[in-house]
Amino acid sequence: MAVSDFLSGLTEPLNTVLFHVGQDAVSWAELLGFATGAVGVWLTVRARIWNFPVGIANNIFFLVLFWSARLYADAALQLVFLALGIHGWWQWLRGGEQRSARSVRRASPRTLVVLLLLLVPVTWALTVVLGRAGDSAPFWDALTTALSLAAQWLLNTKQVETWYFWIAADVVYVPLYFVKALDLTALVYLLFLGLCLLGLRAWRRELTTEAAQPVAVPA
Repeated sequence: MAVSDFLSGLTEPLNTVLFHVGQDAVSWAELLGFATGAVGVWLTVRARIWNFPVGIANNIFFLVLFWSARLYADAALQLVFLALGIHGWWQWLRGGEQRSARSVRRASPRTLVVLLLLLVPVTWALTVVLGRAGDSAPFWDALTTALSLAAQWLLNTKQVETWYFWIAADVVYVPLYFVKALDLTALVYLLFLGLCLLGLRAWRRELTTEAAQPVAVPA
């Protein structure tokens, strides 16, 4: 049995069509991808470490969805996000001082400058790759992917600026998916945008609360 046949057998149940929204068929993979995405963002808003295993499940569902749709570049990117999710899970557990759990903090100006400078070459490279793969909107898909990668890196180290990058990505995603006639996906990302705004507010509040706490002085 060929590897492709084996993989098709594994993913076939997830590709079962459940219902239609207009002309769009919604499969188990797509529905579970949306559900885990929404739950994952909500857990991130609450600064709960369970956002990472839920996010990894989300990557797997979208990997199946994109692979089945022959969107191989998008499927490969899910593997990148999956690896970053595992890294972030460990960082939140043991990435703090003396391998303690991380707390919310601000990114340094240097970190932000580096990420912003990297957006240009990463977006350019992804535009070329996606264009050759036949993507319908290579630049915009590349830009949102680059923003999402930067946001995920900041999320892994629990830095409040992660939300600015997620918000920027979602601001592009919403009209992009409407233009692509993926109305359900656009509405889901509109929900994500609202959750990101809540996340920014919640993390900034937590940052202020932690800064106001008195520092313990050793006896």
